[in-house]
Amino acid sequence: MPTPKLPPRPTLPARLRRAAVESVSGLPRQFWWLWTSTLINRLGAFVATFLALYLTVERGYSASYAGLVGALYGLGGVLSSVGAGVLTDRLGRRPTMLIAQLSTAASVALLGFMTDPVAIAAVACVVGMASNASRPAVQAMMADIVAPEDRVRAFSLNYWAINLGFAVSSTAAGLIAQHGYLALFLGEATLVLACALVVFRKLPETRPGHGHEAAGAPAPAAVSLRTVLRDGRFMTVVGLNLLLALLFQQAYVSMPVSMGQDGFSSADFGMVIAVNGILIVLLQIPVTRFIEHRSPAMLLVGSALLAGYGFGLTALAGSVAMYAVAVAVWTLGEIINSPTQMGLVVRLSPVHGRGRYQGMYALSWSIASLTAPLLGGTVIDHYGANALWAGCAAVGTVAAAGYGLLLRRLPGQDPHTARRVSAPAENPSNPAPTADTLPACPPGKRPSSACPAGPRTSSPTPSPTPVPTNDAARAVRSR
Repeated sequence: MPTPKLPPRPTLPARLRRAAVESVSGLPRQFWWLWTSTLINRLGAFVATFLALYLTVERGYSASYAGLVGALYGLGGVLSSVGAGVLTDRLGRRPTMLIAQLSTAASVALLGFMTDPVAIAAVACVVGMASNASRPAVQAMMADIVAPEDRVRAFSLNYWAINLGFAVSSTAAGLIAQHGYLALFLGEATLVLACALVVFRKLPETRPGHGHEAAGAPAPAAVSLRTVLRDGRFMTVVGLNLLLALLFQQAYVSMPVSMGQDGFSSADFGMVIAVNGILIVLLQIPVTRFIEHRSPAMLLVGSALLAGYGFGLTALAGSVAMYAVAVAVWTLGEIINSPTQMGLVVRLSPVHGRGRYQGMYALSWSIASLTAPLLGGTVIDHYGANALWAGCAAVGTVAAAGYGLLLRRLPGQDPHTARRVSAPAENPSNPAPTADTLPACPPGKRPSSACPAGPRTSSPTPSPTPVPTNDAARAVRSR
C-alpha cells in the first residue's frame, strides 16, 4: 500500500501573508476608519517634534525659552486629559474628537503666525491642550467597537499606526522645514482637518446607550471623577504606568544629553533613536500575535523589566552600537507594554465611565512628559548620567514588582474582585448577536467575535448566581 504524500509545507512568503491576514481580520469596519484617522493625524505631527528647533533656529530664542514653551505644551496636555475624559462620557466620543481636532488645527495654524514670545508660549499651551484632548475619546471609542478578545490586537495596530505616522512625519518635516517653518504649521493643520473629516463622515457615535435607551430600563450607575480616584486598583495601575512613562520619556530628553557628554553628535543620536521607530514598525504586529492571549500580569512584569534594564544598559554604552542595543531592549518592553496596558485599562473600566478612566490614564503620560525633562536633567547635573540610568533600572524593578503584586488576581476571577462599579452590559447601543445566531467560522479563517470557532447555542439553564455585567468580567469570561 503506497505511503500517502504529505501536503507541501507553505513557503515563507505564504506563511507571512497568512500571518498578516490573520493579524488584521475580524475587526469591524469602524475600527479601520478610526485607525485611518489616527494614521492621518500622526502623519501631520510636525510641530511638537520640531518646536524647539523652530524657536531656537528660526526665531533665535534661547534654549531656556524653548524649554519653557515645551513645558507649557506639556502642561496643556495635563490640563486637558481629565477634562476630555469627562467630555467623552458626557458629550460623546465623536463630538469630543471633532472639537479637539478642529481646535488643534486652528491653534497650530495660529501658532505659525505668532511672533511675540508671550503669545507663542500661550498658544503653545493651547496647542498642547487641544492635541491631547482627543486621546481619551479615541481609546474609549476603540473599546466600544472592538470585542474584548480582539482589543489587545486592535490597540497594537493603532499603536503601530501612531509610530508609522511619526516615522514618516519626522522625515517629511525635515524636508518641509527647508522651505520655511510656516509650511510645517499649515501642513499639520491641514492634515488634522483631514482627520476630522474622516471622523465626521465615517464614524458614528458609539457611547453606550446613545439614542438607544430602552423604555423602563434602569439608568446606569453614575461614574464620576471621584469614582475613578477611589478605584484603588485602577489608580495603582495609573501610578505604575507613570513610572514607566517617566522611563520612556528619558529617551528624548536625557539620552541625547548623555550622548553629548560622551562626545557623540546629534547625527549619532538620530541613528540610535531611529532603532526605536524601526523596531516598532517591524515587530509590533508579530510580537502582538505572540502575546495577545497571554497573561497581562506576566507581560507587564516582563515589559517593566525590559524597560528598566534597557535604560540601565545605557550606563555601559561606550559606542553607537551599544547605545543601539540598549534602545532595542527597552523598545521591546515598549512594544509589549503598550497594547497590554491599554487593554488592561479598558478591562478595569466600567462601560459608562470609559472616558473618565481613559482620561486619567492619559494624565499619567502627560505628567511624565512634563516632569521627565526636569527630573532627568536634575539627576544628571547633580549625580551624573550613570546615576540616572541606574535609577531607571531600579524604577523598572519597582514597577515590575508592583504589577506582579497587583495583578495576581484580575477582576472577574472571584466574586470579590469582580464586584466593581456597576454598569449595564457592554455597548447596549450596539448589541452583539445572540449566541444562537452566531455562525460557525469557515475553515482557515481566524476565529473572532464575528466568527467564533464553532456554532454556539444558548444554554437552556440560567446561571444560578448573578453574573457581573461590567467589562472586566466579560473580558475574563471571554478567555
